[in-house]
Amino acid sequence: MNIDFELYRVFYTVANNGNITKASEELNISQPAISKSIKNLEEQLGGNLFVRTKRGVILTEEGKEFYSYIKQAIEYINNAENKFTELVNLETGCIKIGVSATLTKEFLLPYLEKFHKMYPKIDIQIITNISSELLPKLRNGLIDIVILNLARENYGNDIDIIKCKKINDCFVVNKNYLDLVNKDLSIKDLNKYPLILQAKGSNTREFLDNFASSYDIVLRPNMELASYSLVLEFAKIGLGIGYATKEYIKDAIKNKELYELKIKEIIPSRYIGIALSKNHVPNFSTKKLIEIITK
Repeated sequence: MNIDFELYRVFYTVANNGNITKASEELNISQPAISKSIKNLEEQLGGNLFVRTKRGVILTEEGKEFYSYIKQAIEYINNAENKFTELVNLETGCIKIGVSATLTKEFLLPYLEKFHKMYPKIDIQIITNISSELLPKLRNGLIDIVILNLARENYGNDIDIIKCKKINDCFVVNKNYLDLVNKDLSIKDLNKYPLILQAKGSNTREFLDNFASSYDIVLRPNMELASYSLVLEFAKIGLGIGYATKEYIKDAIKNKELYELKIKEIIPSRYIGIALSKNHVPNFSTKKLIEIITK
């Protein structure tokens, strides 16, 4: 049986009011149209829903039973519409963000602060890990968005990438290696010294390895660390040459905690980007955060 939902809505309103005139005013539909809708519904159902009286209408016993189900359905639909409106207006919802601890601190925090001030009722969940662990979760719909240092242009046909901010990398040391600061070093020369890099699996390491590989060089680090911040801390205490992002170490350079080395080969710029799954439609919260970041 394929009955127009509008007939159910008219029936529900008439039953609630017990009066066609009041239902007409509430629905802003003429009384004859109300009466015709009720008649059409009764004909399609094959029985009477109301008994007409001088004071209005009364549900039949069958109408009462029918009303108990229609009432639940209408209320579910109304609740669904209200919930959808809340989601559209960002009055409720959740956004799950995959991001490294470094990018959370160095890039994302100001945008999260702005987003939270604008939409305080949105639940923000942060999942920190390296990109190679986060992207499968994005593909499976377990997180809504991944913010990452881009190591390449293409992350697969099922991933969309939005470039956000250009960044630049360099090699750094502390004062124990001042004799290297004014030397013109090549990528190959770096293997002669203690080298501190992020572990394989991070986009930063992938980007650096690809860069070195373009000169037929394989870098052999003495230490491979899971955290970018640890690379900097180890370099600061003189354990070797670290690989850093210039935009994140301005204060350390200014305070002479770290010194940038001169490398003959030009390290290309790269980007911080946003990854989205093409197989999942981003929710309203995700769209708004992207808008704030890219504005």
